[in-house]
Amino acid sequence: MADPGLRERKKQATRLLISNVATGLFIERGFEEVTVAEIAEAAGVSKMTVFNYFPRKEDLFLDRHADRLAELTSIVRSRPPGVSPCTALRRHQHALLASGHPLSGAIAGGPGFWWVLTSSPALMARWYEQEREIADAFAALLMEETGDEFRARMVANLLTTAITTVFAHAMGRIVAGDDAEVVRREQVAVIDQAFDLVERGVGEFPGEAERHEER
Repeated sequence: MADPGLRERKKQATRLLISNVATGLFIERGFEEVTVAEIAEAAGVSKMTVFNYFPRKEDLFLDRHADRLAELTSIVRSRPPGVSPCTALRRHQHALLASGHPLSGAIAGGPGFWWVLTSSPALMARWYEQEREIADAFAALLMEETGDEFRARMVANLLTTAITTVFAHAMGRIVAGDDAEVVRREQVAVIDQAFDLVERGVGEFPGEAERHEER
């Protein structure tokens, strides 16, 4: 029998190949101008294979969402006792920035991505949908911890807004022509400002007294 680990690595390699080919075509011509059939041909796979990996065309471009969602929810769920979701996510944003991760927004290759995204109504709609999915996931976790549906939803929305605004701020500066290294250095203060504002509004919610005993 084939090695399951090998099969999974091949699947991941195929997925990455398709996504990279699609992204290159989208940046070259625009999202709306490229068909799934053209992507399949350029990647050397069938159209059905593309849809097996990416059920929606938009996810060929916004392909990091599943990993991002899993990582963000893990950050909140697995945070140590006494650490608020706001503090945990602040630390995570600083770690993304320090490592030069694309999701920090402070990267030199950002303008091509931002042009494709903002020039496509379909992609922007999916982008906002992904933001809602993050907020929903945060709200579900905080609801589990506290049983307070209203406050869980409010805090989840504020945390999601902080994350997405921090990213958009860095990306917008680079698109406008600011030096990526300058943006990266100054983004440290931007992250702190964003999460300071959230903390002033929500405090340490949920506090240890509000978290369920299973933690």
